[in-house]
Amino acid sequence: MAVYTDVSDTDLTAFLSAFDLGGVLAFKGIAEGVENSNFFLRTERGSFILTLYEKRVREEDLPFFLGLLEHLSAKGIQCPLPVRAHDGKAWRMLAGRPAALMTFLSGLSPKRPDAQQCGELGAALARLHLAGADYKLTRPNALSVEGWKTLVKQCEVKANGVHMGLSTSIGTELRWLEQHWPSGLPSGLIHADLFPDNVFFMEGKLSGLIDFYFACNDAYAYDIAVCLNAWCFEHDGAFNITKGRALLSTYRSVRPLTGAEVAALPVLARGAAFRFLLTRLYDWINRDPSALVRPKDPLEYLTKLRFHQSAAGPQSYGWPE
Repeated sequence: MAVYTDVSDTDLTAFLSAFDLGGVLAFKGIAEGVENSNFFLRTERGSFILTLYEKRVREEDLPFFLGLLEHLSAKGIQCPLPVRAHDGKAWRMLAGRPAALMTFLSGLSPKRPDAQQCGELGAALARLHLAGADYKLTRPNALSVEGWKTLVKQCEVKANGVHMGLSTSIGTELRWLEQHWPSGLPSGLIHADLFPDNVFFMEGKLSGLIDFYFACNDAYAYDIAVCLNAWCFEHDGAFNITKGRALLSTYRSVRPLTGAEVAALPVLARGAAFRFLLTRLYDWINRDPSALVRPKDPLEYLTKLRFHQSAAGPQSYGWPE
């Protein structure tokens, strides 16, 4: 979450006139994340999140994203719900951007996830995959191999200015992943961005999942690989196998993995690290000085990528021998 577009009092009043929420009691920007402009809104009828869609979120994808939240909520997944206006619409224009009002979820995101929280996350991810299996709308993963090709082209000229030799490294890694990327794995709806700041906990228990704006159809095991990257590395760049074991064991207790999925984990984890290296690198090179948030360091994912490049197999991530 972040703030890229300001919302005036006049524009906010006009926007909220389409809803029955009572008077505004509080309204402030949320300076976190990198994708959309987000605001906390409290009215006489409750608390909400107002999101203005920027950058990578296209208006034509909003029926997929907002419909998905309604589908998952109906299946028992704790996630935000779009607040529909008097006319039944889930989004409308605000300050020149498509915007939606979402219900507010209580809870805190872990700053340094522990093994117990990784276990909670693994089970929740599996439940999410099962709940989304019959969602009717589909959306391809625009940030898989074909998307990586585009990002490498956009970043390679300036990559060495971020880290010496990075241009060659991303080109070499792209070629390797093109040759080794698995196909035919069990697939369906995935979150694709389930970082700790997109997961809430209350009293030690996972209480909600947010930020589904990279959700798409892809291999379930790729979503696991994203989470291994996001949850199981320590701040010094070391992989914590205890956290990996907790995440994998609880996931498979809810949704068993096939042999092909297990075998593919090292390659998928390598690809997931590469995806976040590239998107962070692109944002770093093309940073917006007016934004209230600093782009995240791409080199964190270069360190993770190097770990995956040397991984001996699924056991390196905590899968039982």
